[in-house]
Amino acid sequence: MKNMKPKALVFVIALSLFAIVQVVAEISEAEARAHLKSGARVVDVRTVEEYQAKHLTNVVNIPLAEVKEKFPQLVTNKNEVVLLHCRSGRRSGMAEAQLRAMGYTNVFNIGSFEKAEKILSATDK
Repeated sequence: MKNMKPKALVFVIALSLFAIVQVVAEISEAEARAHLKSGARVVDVRTVEEYQAKHLTNVVNIPLAEVKEKFPQLVTNKNEVVLLHCRSGRRSGMAEAQLRAMGYTNVFNIGSFEKAEKILSATDK
């Protein structure tokens, strides 16, 4: 690594971080529905602007950039089941990894907005 060029080193680090984020998998729709029926909370980690433009009912918005600061204020029980979503599933996967590192044991990535919408609408029926 000592003789590695700076651009190559940045690429290796970025690739490693991407791989770490991808390890956190999305839960299945059936698992998410079961959690919702048991009273799981849903958090949208998109930006405030994205949330204001369109959001799901009974969902709380905590943008990814504010998760470390604001999530503990909302969820004080680190064993509470919380389902996370964003636009594509990437940011919610990152939020899940951050929250697990903070000691939250039951946070799960639903994935995209469309998938969350499908799961929540099926649960409402």
